[in-house]
Amino acid sequence: MTSPDQPAQPAPADTSLANRYGAQKRRLTPGAKRIIGGAALAAGIGFLAWVSTSQSLSDVSFKDVGYSTTDATLAEVDFQVTREPGTAVKCAVKALDSKFAVVGWKVVDIPPAEADGTADGGRTVAQRVAVRTESLSVSGVVDSCWADDA
Repeated sequence: MTSPDQPAQPAPADTSLANRYGAQKRRLTPGAKRIIGGAALAAGIGFLAWVSTSQSLSDVSFKDVGYSTTDATLAEVDFQVTREPGTAVKCAVKALDSKFAVVGWKVVDIPPAEADGTADGGRTVAQRVAVRTESLSVSGVVDSCWADDA
């Protein structure tokens, strides 16, 4: 029994799970799952096809062969470049120190070659490049090569 002087007790809170945590989430239908899965599969196959063809379409490639350090101001880098015989190429060559910091950099022009009777038709040429360095280098590599469109 309550007296008129006492305040009324609040009603007990509804403790159902739906009120406490929200309504149950709607699930995807099996048809929607198949559509999403098919779209993801098609996108993945398309991406793999693009990656594989973009690498094969590159008309210039290079291979590091070796390097030598003559002193603290000069390094020599040996590499091979493969391109179409009539294509002029530029290559960026760098010399690195023991902490992989660049201590020398040079862009080299490789003139176009005529097709000859060799096995690859004159596509591959060997190059030796002298790179001036600011300190002793322990490695020399080709950073990149590209066709010179100029």
